[in-house]
Amino acid sequence: MTVQQEATGLTTTFTEAMARLVSGVAVITSRQADGAPCGLLVSSICSYSLRPPSVLISVAQEARSYPAVTGHLGFGVHLLGSANLSTARTFAARSDDKFTGLDWVWDDEVPRLPDVPVYLRCRRSQVFEHGDHAIVIGEVTHGQVNPGTPLVYYRRGLHPTSATMVPADASAGSH
Repeated sequence: MTVQQEATGLTTTFTEAMARLVSGVAVITSRQADGAPCGLLVSSICSYSLRPPSVLISVAQEARSYPAVTGHLGFGVHLLGSANLSTARTFAARSDDKFTGLDWVWDDEVPRLPDVPVYLRCRRSQVFEHGDHAIVIGEVTHGQVNPGTPLVYYRRGLHPTSATMVPADASAGSH
C-alpha cells in the first residue's frame, strides 16, 4: 500500500466515523464587511466554558461566511429545532443571499433568526486555524431558550427528533 492509498483510506475511515456522530445543528450568522448579513449551517458546535459562558464553533475556510465569522466581532448561534428544517437547508446551500424571504432582525450587529429554540449572541474571543477549518471561540453576551424539538445531523442528513427542549427554569427566558 502506498502512502497516498493509506492517507486516502484514513480519510475515508475518518469521514465515515464522523458521519456516525449525532450532533446538533446551528445556523451561525454575522455581518459582512459591506454591512450585509451572512450565515452558514454548522454541526461542529459545543459549549466551551461556563466562566465566561462561551461556545466553540468550527468553520470551513472555504465557507463564504468565513471572513465575517472569523473577522467580525459579533456572531449569532441559532440552535435549530425540527420546525426549522427549511431554514437549515437554506443556510446549508451555497448561495450569496440566504436572508431573502426569511424572518430576521438585527440584534446589535448580529443577524437574528427569531423562531428558533435557542439563540446566543456572541462576541468573538479567539480564532485558531488548523487544517482546512478554524475554531472560533465566542463569549455569550445574550441568550434566549424557547421550547422546541431538536434537529440533528447524522449520517450526512438532517433529522427531526421527538425529544423536547425546554428551559430548565421557566424564568430562564431571555438574558
